[in-house]
Amino acid sequence: MKIVRVYSDERGETHFSEVEVELADAGQIGLLSRPLAAKSVIFRKNHPDYDYDWHNAPQRQLIVLLDGAIELEVSDGGRRTLRGGEILLMEDVTGRGHRTRNIEPCERRSLFVVLDEGTVVD
Repeated sequence: MKIVRVYSDERGETHFSEVEVELADAGQIGLLSRPLAAKSVIFRKNHPDYDYDWHNAPQRQLIVLLDGAIELEVSDGGRRTLRGGEILLMEDVTGRGHRTRNIEPCERRSLFVVLDEGTVVD
């Protein structure tokens, strides 16, 4: 399963990359990843006019986009459009950060999974 990663390099520049989470056959229930240690889960709803200027992720977290669509921009100039069903690994807790804006005129829902320190997503 592909996850879009946002991270800061040693100069503080933010970039995109992709992480492939390995899934293993679990029989009738489908394919599963190994368990990941997490601290908490946060539910969020954004207004249709959501446009959040440059900021850092408050902690390492996975963001599961439940619906809607966003444009995410990183400081190296990269931009991606992400839609409901996609997952982000936000690791730009330092550096120049990223900015986010809704690109559909509707409320958007997402789920944050705050990762335990040292949890490796792969």
